[in-house]
Amino acid sequence: MHNNDSRKVHLGNTEIEIPPIKKGLIGIIILVIVGLILLFTSFFVIEADEAGVIRRFGKYVRTTNPGLNLKIPFGIETLNKVKVKRVYKEEFGFRTIKPGVTTQYAKRGYESESRMLTGDLNIAIVEWIVQYRIKDPVKYLFNVRHINESIRNIAESTMRRLVGDYSVDEVVILGRRDIAYETKTEMQKLLDNYETGIEITNINLLDVNPPDPVKPAFNAVNSAKQEREKMINNAWEEYNNIIPKAKGEAEQTISEAEGYAIDRINRAKGNAEKFNAIYSEYRNAKTVTRKRLYLETMAEILPKIEEIYIIDSKQKNILPLLNIGKNVKQLVK
Repeated sequence: MHNNDSRKVHLGNTEIEIPPIKKGLIGIIILVIVGLILLFTSFFVIEADEAGVIRRFGKYVRTTNPGLNLKIPFGIETLNKVKVKRVYKEEFGFRTIKPGVTTQYAKRGYESESRMLTGDLNIAIVEWIVQYRIKDPVKYLFNVRHINESIRNIAESTMRRLVGDYSVDEVVILGRRDIAYETKTEMQKLLDNYETGIEITNINLLDVNPPDPVKPAFNAVNSAKQEREKMINNAWEEYNNIIPKAKGEAEQTISEAEGYAIDRINRAKGNAEKFNAIYSEYRNAKTVTRKRLYLETMAEILPKIEEIYIIDSKQKNILPLLNIGKNVKQLVK
């Protein structure tokens, strides 16, 4: 005899009898399934570089931190994990095919992104990278649709406008750092206005070149400019060697002339003061002052004379007394 609750299953030519299942066992199985669903839909883990955004019936309610967290199960609360510490990048003018020690790039097909018009109406091929991270996961998820496409559009429009403010020489050689900085600043301002929750970490201009057909002419122009700069630098070097020396000599001459002028002025003032003092004494005692001046003058002159002749002031004819052929140094009356 067989139990009425048993069932038979035919597998090919074989008949298998399945024993009856008790109602209590079914309840246990249901409870286990419900418990597993409750377990897997209630607890979740947020990694160290993530933030968890919780929505209840589609509406944002909270943001969770890294670690083990709990939410209402059965789809009442849903979870979105956002990598808030990862740095993302968007490439323009090329794509990375295979990263590694020797990274492989593809440039064909992306010329429209990198070909730009400069301020002096020349063409430049600009390849660059935009690096960014998510600083506000709630704004990132809910404020803007197609955020990656928006970032690319903002980056390309900003870069094209700024490149249009520079000459081709500045874009290719001189102004790359300024262009990158201004692009980062203006992109961040636009992204903040749109409340995207994105932070631009870096703008890197990788390769800036003229188009291939004009590269030889551009290189020739650059070579001529470098030669000109070399000649200018050599001229400045020669200038720095000669001009400072000449300026030093001129300043030395001027200083000596100023010192000589001061000395002459001081001597003249001293002589004038001396003359005035003597004249004042002369007015008070003319005879004494005259004799004193005479004696002082003789005391200064006589030591320098080799031969001295003394002649009587009453002598009318001095020819017999002098030897005309002899070199007479001085005559004192």
